[in-house]
Amino acid sequence: MQNPAALLPGFFISFSREKAHPATSYREDEMAELKLYTNPMSRGRIARWMLEEIGKPYDVEILDFGPPMKGPDYCTINPMGKVPALRHGDAVVTEVAAICAYLATTFPEAGLAPHPNERANFFRWLFFTSGPVEAALSNHALGVEIPADKQGMVGYGNYDTVVNTLEKAVSQHPYITGDRFTAADVYVGSHVGWGLRFGTLPARGAFVAYWDRLKDRPAMKRATELDEAAAAATQHSY
Repeated sequence: MQNPAALLPGFFISFSREKAHPATSYREDEMAELKLYTNPMSRGRIARWMLEEIGKPYDVEILDFGPPMKGPDYCTINPMGKVPALRHGDAVVTEVAAICAYLATTFPEAGLAPHPNERANFFRWLFFTSGPVEAALSNHALGVEIPADKQGMVGYGNYDTVVNTLEKAVSQHPYITGDRFTAADVYVGSHVGWGLRFGTLPARGAFVAYWDRLKDRPAMKRATELDEAAAAATQHSY
């Protein structure tokens, strides 16, 4: 069974900082209002994609797994000692689904927050993915199967039910809330894309078609290029 860490492509990176979002120019001494703490081998890739969709300048601090993430400095930002975390002025947001929702609602001009008629699907599938989908796919990758008499004790029941429910969700409309791309697609789409790439989701037509509608978005491509460049730079530093 594949190590679930391999589901998050990238490399271990030591402390460094970079100015991000190439579409925005500003002075070297100008501090961005937004700062992402991340590692390319983490769900920080989703947060990076969301930041690129928002289109605001942001700083990035890339952390090694291990002591840098577990040390007192970073744990004042996220006591869990995990990435990603987002700082916006004095506010700190952790958990990727929360970061996506926060950015969408804080910067409504980007058009990624749900309209009133989209809110139900937006929050339903955002939290379904951060809960049942994450748990079911992770356990499946680890070879953990929940016995039938214990499925009522876990939040998702069983893998097949979760996959079938997700398939139905992405096949109802072009995007997860309807006919329009929103921040929920950044989060749900990332999990579908990773699932297809690493085999934790079956390559069903609905999943493939949904991911095909997302994978060539300019912001997604920029985010991927930035993370891959950071990963390559780290390889060369060892």
